[in-house]
Amino acid sequence: MIGDLPKYLEVNGRQYEIRSDFRTALLILQAYDDPELDDYEKAAVCLECLFCDIPKDKDEAYKAAIWFLDGGNTAKSCSQSARIIDWEQDESMIFSAVNKSAGFEVRAADYIHWWTFLGYFSEISEGLLSQIINIRIKKSKGKKLEKYESEFYSQHREIIDLKTHYTAEEKAEIDRINKLLERNSGE
Repeated sequence: MIGDLPKYLEVNGRQYEIRSDFRTALLILQAYDDPELDDYEKAAVCLECLFCDIPKDKDEAYKAAIWFLDGGNTAKSCSQSARIIDWEQDESMIFSAVNKSAGFEVRAADYIHWWTFLGYFSEISEGLLSQIINIRIKKSKGKKLEKYESEFYSQHREIIDLKTHYTAEEKAEIDRINKLLERNSGE
């Protein structure tokens, strides 16, 4: 039915209850950004978090889960384009903007369906988050920034540039190299 918010997903003709609250979806998106997890592990986290009982056909369940996370869109997923948002890094700005759009503190609500949250998110008006996202989009496409955008970027690089997520091994190697460089610069 038009306007229904799914709380069940169909997999091979059978309905499976899902955890449709926005917090669950954000946990899944956070796992997708975790460099310690491979694609199989990310898919497993998605299924474990979303489904109350995981269907036997995990491939079909995962397709249904992606459809749900994409807000029911059947078009090509946005996740395949350039990364312009980091749900963890941008958390405070996201909630500030979503709260403004929703007209209330969404984190204080006991339950908000993921698609409702996406609706609030898609209606974010002009503000800090939208300005940062617009700059990230332009930079990802190699477009020239307007003068005011360049000035804003130079003043706020630390919140505009997306941080790289490193695995524990990569962090250890970076630390090892930095220690070597510190030792060599002290000589």
